[in-house]
Amino acid sequence: MEDNAAALDTVQNAIRALGRGFDVNCDTRLLYCKGVGGSRVIEVDEDHTRDLPVDVRCSQGSTKRVSTAICSFHEMAEYFNRKALLSGNVPLGSFNSAFSHTGSMEIDASATKSLAMDGIFISLCEIQLVKYPFSLQEEVKRAVPLSWDPSSLASFIKNHGTHDVIYVKQQTSSPLSVLDIKNYIRDLGDQRFSDNEVSTAPGPLKLKEKDVTVIFRRQGGDELVQSHRDWTRTVHRIPDVIEMGFYPITCLLDGIPGRTTSFVRSRYTLNELRYFLEFQIPRVWAPVRSDLPGLQRKEPVCPFLQFSMMGEKLYVSQEQVLAGRRPVTGLRLSLEGTKENRLCIQAQHLVSLPRILVPHWDAHIATGAPKWLGPEEQDSRWFEPVKWKNFSHVSTAPVGNNETSIGDLAGAHIVTGAQLGVWNFGAKNVLFMKLLYLKVPGCSVRRSFWDHSSENPPARERGDSSAQSSSSKDAKPGLSRFVDLSEMSKGPQDPPGHWVVTGAKLGVDKKGKITLRVKYSLLNF
Repeated sequence: MEDNAAALDTVQNAIRALGRGFDVNCDTRLLYCKGVGGSRVIEVDEDHTRDLPVDVRCSQGSTKRVSTAICSFHEMAEYFNRKALLSGNVPLGSFNSAFSHTGSMEIDASATKSLAMDGIFISLCEIQLVKYPFSLQEEVKRAVPLSWDPSSLASFIKNHGTHDVIYVKQQTSSPLSVLDIKNYIRDLGDQRFSDNEVSTAPGPLKLKEKDVTVIFRRQGGDELVQSHRDWTRTVHRIPDVIEMGFYPITCLLDGIPGRTTSFVRSRYTLNELRYFLEFQIPRVWAPVRSDLPGLQRKEPVCPFLQFSMMGEKLYVSQEQVLAGRRPVTGLRLSLEGTKENRLCIQAQHLVSLPRILVPHWDAHIATGAPKWLGPEEQDSRWFEPVKWKNFSHVSTAPVGNNETSIGDLAGAHIVTGAQLGVWNFGAKNVLFMKLLYLKVPGCSVRRSFWDHSSENPPARERGDSSAQSSSSKDAKPGLSRFVDLSEMSKGPQDPPGHWVVTGAKLGVDKKGKITLRVKYSLLNF
């Protein structure tokens, strides 16, 4: 009787979950449904029932083995979305959980060469809402924010939301072919699901020498039973939800004032979600150059670097790039001028101040004087030659504000400007960088990290010319072989989506290119 009671409780919970809000960034489990039990987002006729409400249908399930092809990251994400009745390839929480991903689509996709799945799905029954079209409960309609208010939007999303299987993840560094992976997962599945299998413990198994991770997962049944055959006999006694279908709540907001089509693609706490929404502001690169004929600036007089006796000169713009009281979210180097021989620095910043920062950083708030910080001219420990030691060098000293420490409630210092310069030591001229810092009172630094990757290609490779000079839009050889033009920036696609720049440093990579690396921080407001 106790066995039947557990199964009945699971079915009843599944029925009560129909029409409730759900955060699809979470795994497919009933505990992630929004609101208390029975608090549905969708209107369901609860007054007219048979064994079930008239708007609910229950049909018998089936047992089947499901194997996928060897898929790319985005193909597998799209497969999981189709199973959940959703479009696109933005990863669901169930997808991230199945393959033990971090939840950052960019990081996970770049680290994954291929994915595959082979599993036995034992479906006891399928329960679904048959009422159509769906309509929202009146209290849900009233809860929709009437304007772009990050705090209210975060609260709305928080309250209403937006098997036995083998998963195989092949990293980009793995030398195995598609056929190797296909044969491997087939043999592994045949062994695990056969009646005379040798028991295989659940959890991840990594073939380190081949950079392949094998993950065994079960949902429902007795997790302590290792044999697949014996485990299947426990599923009727301890069932669990293994699949869900979803309907985007934004599709039900037509005609409701204040509806929004913004989708949150990463999982956040309520506070993180609000910060993320606060930073959903357009970003621009400064300074902005004009590409109109006749409006080109006169070539300025600049100091220069030279990397060999007869080598071409790389001029260095000493222009101060200022963002004002708008958070800087990225930096990059660029080559400007008609000959693309002038090195400049550009800063990406928000076009306006997020509301959450207005009480701390609005124009009338006293913050103290801004301060330019940079390396010491006499500190040659940080000088690195670009090509030959008898010619131009780069100061690779990190630039930061030592007055700011993590958790310091006195205020945080963040970057609001940047400038390049050259120290004149004859043939051994040294390139250096200064950053402008301004205090944000009442805020503290929660976490910081140095980003040494340069995954974002130059703007010209992406077709983005919003802040590039006309000469830098067309890729040419020449001095670009000495400068890494990659963008260093963090935006909404980088969880938790509200990074600001608090430091940077120049460097020289193994190819003899001048590089720029950036320190990002999260603030407590």
